[in-house]
Formats: sequence, C-alpha cells, structure tokens
Amino acid sequence: MAVKQTKEFRREAVRIALNSGLSRKRVATDLGIGKSTLGHWVSQYRTADLSTPEPQADLARENERLRLENRVLREERKILKKGHAVLRETKAMRFAFICEHRDRWSIDRLCRVLRVSTRGYRAWISRPVCQRQRTDLKVLAHIREHYALSNQTYGRPRMTAELKEAGLNVGERRVGRLMKVNGIRPVRTRRHKVTTDSRHALAFADNVINGNFLANAPNRKWAGDISYIWTNEGWLYLAVVIDLFSRRVIGWVASDRMKKDIAIRALEMAVRLRNPSPGCVFHSDRGSQYCSHDFQKKLTECRMVPSMSGKENCFDNAAVETFFKTLKAELLWRQIWPTRRQATAVIFQYINGFYNPQRRHSYLGSIRTLAFEAKVA
Repeated sequence: MAVKQTKEFRREAVRIALNSGLSRKRVATDLGIGKSTLGHWVSQYRTADLSTPEPQADLARENERLRLENRVLREERKILKKGHAVLRETKAMRFAFICEHRDRWSIDRLCRVLRVSTRGYRAWISRPVCQRQRTDLKVLAHIREHYALSNQTYGRPRMTAELKEAGLNVGERRVGRLMKVNGIRPVRTRRHKVTTDSRHALAFADNVINGNFLANAPNRKWAGDISYIWTNEGWLYLAVVIDLFSRRVIGWVASDRMKKDIAIRALEMAVRLRNPSPGCVFHSDRGSQYCSHDFQKKLTECRMVPSMSGKENCFDNAAVETFFKTLKAELLWRQIWPTRRQATAVIFQYINGFYNPQRRHSYLGSIRTLAFEAKVA
C-alpha cells in the first residue's frame, strides 16, 4: 500500500531512523518505503542542518516512535498466535505459511517471526513443487471435504479411514500433521451427566446382555434410553431405540414431557420399521419409564425379552449413552436452541441424513451401517 509522502512524514521518518536505534532497513520496511529513499531523506536532512526541535515536538516524536514499535510488536504477536504450531514444523511448512499470509503481513516480517531467511523463502517459492507436496495438497483437499461433510466432527482416526475408503493410501500421522498445520480440529465434547431416576418401587428385569453389546445379525439385540436436551422453551426429552448390530437408530421420539409413553412410542416406531422375530432382546436402564407395567406389557406383546442394566451402572447401556454423547457433541452443544420444534427438526435431520446413512462408527470399523446390514440381510 502506497504511503502518502508528505513533508511532515519525511521529517518524522528521518528522525525515527536517526533516534530509534533500529536499522534503516527495518525502519523503511515498517514505514512502507524503500531503503534507498530513506537514505536519501537522511542525507537531505543532514545537509539542510535543520534546527534543533523543541521539547514538546521532541516528546511528540518519541511518542510516535513508541506507537510505531507497538504496532510492529502487535503484528508480530498476531503472526505468532496464528502460526505458533508452524514453528515446530519444517522450513517448507513455514514457507507455505508465509506464502498463504503474505497479503496480510510483509514477507520480511513473516520471515523474521518464523525464523527463516527471505533468501530461503524466495528460493522455495521459485522451486518446483515436489511430488510429496502435490500429494499433501491432494490429501488436504479431501480432508477439508470430509471435515465439512462430518459437521466438523471427524478427528484423525475417522478421517484416515474416510481417506482410505476414498482410495488414498495415507497414514494417521500424515493426516494428523496436515490437520494440525491447517487448524482442522474436531469439536470438543462435554462430560456425561447421569439423568436416570431408578428410585421407584417397580420390578427390575435381569441383565440379559450383561455388557455384551455385540450381535451377529440385525434385530437380535436392541437398546433404548432417554436423554434431556435444553432449549429456551425448556427441556426436550428424546427417547431412542438402537439396533446393536449396526448401531443404527431405528426408533426415536422427542417430547416436551417426561412420561412413560415416550419410551413406548419409540419402541412402537422401531417395531413398525423392523418387525423383529420373537426373542429379540430389548436392553435399557432401570428408569421408571422402562420398568412401567405398560412398557413391559408392550415388550410381551412384541414377544421381546427385557434386559436392564445393573444398579447405578451407566456403562451397562454404553451403546445408547455413546449415541447421546455423539449427538450432543456433534450437533446440540454448538448453539442454544430457541424452540423445541427447531431442536426436534435438526435431530431428525442428523439421524436420518448423517448418523444412520453416513457417519463412520468405531465399532463397525470401515463398514457403513446401511452397507453392513445389507451385507447380512
């Protein structure tokens, strides 16, 4: 950007060059002028033998010098804040960072902060791109695409699996390096909060599953649970039913009231969708909604076998707890939902548009839920 070179500006530039203790090259770079131009102004100043400045003018110039130094330090701090991770990388990665941000900051300043020489940067910029760098750019493009498709939730392991499925032969270390350097990070999660109320006089069923969440075919083992979601209108309650074979959500109901019918309605949806054979195990916690006579009667009508977690042991229903944690971390915790209807709509879109057909599950490895079920069916 061109600097308006007024007489006062030239005078101040000369005095900063003579009194600041900085090199003329640095002063010229900071002021956006050429070094030879600054030298010419200094020569003119000495030849003209300007009068000695007054104390007030001298103080104003010193303040101007300090403001200039503060501006330079602030810019260098911004560079370090944005590129501190690049300092631990190779020179090629630092040169790439300089090339990406050279429109925002001067190349000399970027090189000084990142501890590389301008001569090395010029040599790097004129050097042909090697095959490894071409591959990195290709992999990075795929990483950005899958990162966006996963709602910015995939970390290094799932991202590596996605890239291998897309035909790219890459390892986790390379994927992790590219994600770290380019600031691609999954959303952080929160701690789990226990919400099940098992303090009631209803009967409990035996723990048939007993921690074994593996199933060799669809509709052999189901699991259900209820979770709380906060909106500006109040709590929204979500009941789900999951097939433990594929981790697919096959029934779910959202309601503004916590009653036993919410669990029954989720079960009825799953039964209508799957029509399970007799003997399918339904596992849940010891909440009153699942221990109620009406819910147990519904299981009997569907010829399903009830199973319940141990007392105060959330890990006995870990599959559904994991789903709730994933749903909240990848979707619900990102913002405050104004209404229950809006929260219900995004949950529907998440389950049917991403979680069931697309999201990669650690339990299934490299196999999708739909493809997994179709392969066995």
